[in-house]
Amino acid sequence: MVPKGVLSRYGHLLNLPSHTQPVTLLEGATPLIPVPRLARELAEGMELWVKYEGLNPTGSFKDRGMTAAISEALGRGAKTVICASTGNTAASAAAYAARAGMKCIVLIPQGKVAAGKLAGALAYGAQVIQVEGSFDDALHLVMEITRKHPIALVNSLNPYRIEGQKTAAFEICDDLGSAPDWLCLPVGNAGNITAYWAGFRQYHELKHTGLPRLLGVQAAGAAPLVLGHPVDRPETVATAIRIGRPARGEEALQAAAESGGRIIAVRDEEILRMQRLLAQTEGIWVEPASAAGLAGLAAEIAAGHLRARGQRIVAVCTGHGLKDPDIIRGLPAQPIVLPPRLDSLEEVILRL
Repeated sequence: MVPKGVLSRYGHLLNLPSHTQPVTLLEGATPLIPVPRLARELAEGMELWVKYEGLNPTGSFKDRGMTAAISEALGRGAKTVICASTGNTAASAAAYAARAGMKCIVLIPQGKVAAGKLAGALAYGAQVIQVEGSFDDALHLVMEITRKHPIALVNSLNPYRIEGQKTAAFEICDDLGSAPDWLCLPVGNAGNITAYWAGFRQYHELKHTGLPRLLGVQAAGAAPLVLGHPVDRPETVATAIRIGRPARGEEALQAAAESGGRIIAVRDEEILRMQRLLAQTEGIWVEPASAAGLAGLAAEIAAGHLRARGQRIVAVCTGHGLKDPDIIRGLPAQPIVLPPRLDSLEEVILRL
C-alpha cells in the first residue's frame, strides 16, 4: 500500500477551505495494537487495544491536526505560524512549518517542557521563546498577537486542528469495523477528546459505526474539568497535560456527557505505574501523559465504576516514550556495571 497522509486518505470528509494546500509528512495510519496481557492484568473478559499515536512523524498525535492547520495557513498565504505548547504541539508545528517553508514561533512555559519535545522544536528550526508563567499565560499571548498581526495561530483553538485530529476516530472504526464500546484518552487542553467525539459522530452518521462512551482522564494536579474550576498552578509529571485552563474544556465536558462517559482524574503514581506496566507487559513505551487514559481505565475498573467484561475498549496513547525519557532515567533500576569478564557476567545473569 502506498503511504498516504490524513488529508489524502480522509480529506473528502474534512471541513477544509478550498484554498487548502496540502503539507504532509505522511502522518496517520498509526497501529491499533491489541494488548491482551495488559487486558488480563486489568480485568477478565475484555478486549483492549492501544491506538499508538506516538508513531506519527514527530512522535505524537498532534501531527494529524497540524497537517490540516498548516495546509490551510499556507493556502491562504500565511508566512508565519505561532503556538503555545507544553511540548508536542511545538515539535509538530515546527516540523510542518519547515515542510511548508514557513516560519514557526513557539511559546513554552519556562521550565515545564520535557527535553525531548523542546529538542524537536529546535531541531526543526522554530524560534522558541520561554514565558515566565504557565501554558495558559503563553496561550493568552499567542491569541493576542495573532489578533494584532498576520500570524497564523495553530493551537487547538484553530478549527482545522480538530478536523485533522478526528481522522484517528475514522481509523479506529475502519480497523475494528465499528466503534469500540469505550475510548479512553488523556485530557489536557481538551482538543483531542473534542476531535475524537466529532469524528465518531460523523462516521456514525455516514457508516452507522456506532458510538463509544468516552473516558477522559486528567492528572490530579491538573484537573480543572474534574474540579469544576481553573487550576492556576497545575503540577504533574505528565507534562503534556499540565494545563489549568483547557481551551476546549466546555466542549470536552459536553462530548463526555453526550457519549454517556465521563472525565476523571488519576494521581501521578497511577500514571507512572501504567507507563511502566504497558512497556513491560506489551513492549509499548509511551510518555507519561499518554498512559493517563489507561491509568484511568484501571482506576475505574478497580473501583467498580466500569464493567469491562465483554467490552471492546481502545486506549489512545498520544505520544512516544522518547518524548520524555527523563522519567525513566530517574528510576532506581539502572544499568549494572561489570568488568569485561565472562565469570562476572555469569554471576550476574544466573543470579537474576
